[in-house]
Amino acid sequence: MTVNLLDFNAKQLTDYCTEIGEKPFRAKQLLRWIHQFGKADFVEMSDLAKGLREKLSVVAEIGLPEVMSDHVAADGTRKWLLSVGSGNGIESVFIPEANRGTLCVSSQVGCALACTFCSTGKQGFNRNLTVAEIIGQLWWANNALKVTPVGEPILNDNAQIYQSQSVDKNRVVSNVVMMGMGEPLSNFENVVTALDLMLDDNAYGLSRRKVTVSTSGLIPALDRLRERCPVALAVSLHAPNDALRDQLVPINKKYPIKELLAACQRYLTAAPRDFVTFEYVMLDGVNDSVEHAYELVELVRDTPCKFNLIPFNSFPGSGYQRSSTEAIRIFRDVLMQAGLIVTVRKTRGDDIAAACGQLAGQVLDKTRRTKQLMAEAVK
Repeated sequence: MTVNLLDFNAKQLTDYCTEIGEKPFRAKQLLRWIHQFGKADFVEMSDLAKGLREKLSVVAEIGLPEVMSDHVAADGTRKWLLSVGSGNGIESVFIPEANRGTLCVSSQVGCALACTFCSTGKQGFNRNLTVAEIIGQLWWANNALKVTPVGEPILNDNAQIYQSQSVDKNRVVSNVVMMGMGEPLSNFENVVTALDLMLDDNAYGLSRRKVTVSTSGLIPALDRLRERCPVALAVSLHAPNDALRDQLVPINKKYPIKELLAACQRYLTAAPRDFVTFEYVMLDGVNDSVEHAYELVELVRDTPCKFNLIPFNSFPGSGYQRSSTEAIRIFRDVLMQAGLIVTVRKTRGDDIAAACGQLAGQVLDKTRRTKQLMAEAVK
């Protein structure tokens, strides 16, 4: 059986090179070829000895998920559906802006946390992604975007043309957010190994400030992340009290808000940013009242933070409606008048179901595993 080198961070790749009788510096060469130059064929790695290339072709591979579909929205947002075997597919989304390009990366096939307003949660859970399947999303995005020169049009499946806004042809993806399908901290080891590669100067060379992990609040794993690989932190809050959050984010029954905020404060002692971003989806008549806003102000008084208000993005069977523009404005103003930093997320890619909360992919063989994992989570 061949070894997939895409599963290895720098240390693991160095250990593997030693194991097959090669010098440790070969790991650095391989990292650069695979991740910086986007090569998946050992034959193309010209500064490796011919004998090593032949050896690697026998004992190793660079196994990537397969692109099943590639769609570009009218606003330039681009979504890939990637096959991860057994009929399952995951989605990753690239969001171009004037001064940065953000890739939203998935960590699981589906999600077991079953947040009621999230399309991924409605799909159920199949399995964790491997390191190769996580970092493979960044590999594909970098390679797909590099072949489209800055300013040239992209033709999507619907024959719509979008003029690229990317500002850096050599590093189109400048930011990564672990906010795609799944709960990243439920797949801790594989996610952290992928983070190692994102941050490695011989791989993708991103800064800790530009890589964000979003969690629904798995406190023990959040404490481990602080010790192992602190990057920017976003927390899916969505409610100002436990009673409402229990309904919207069921994991709150195990890790209530007070404990979660304490974990956030611990995390900030090692984080690259001096605040946590609280994500708050705006649901009409559910969590968007003025009273909810004032309750939030009191809740986070001792936690350095900013809020990202997210207009709800509908999907079939959600049962929720988006808060009105006026309700979102009033809610935002209450927070801002209390001295909090608040942004309202611009909805991007909703015409191709690529907006926040809409990612669903293809998740098979999920019901039994979802029920089992949710039962364990709320014990």
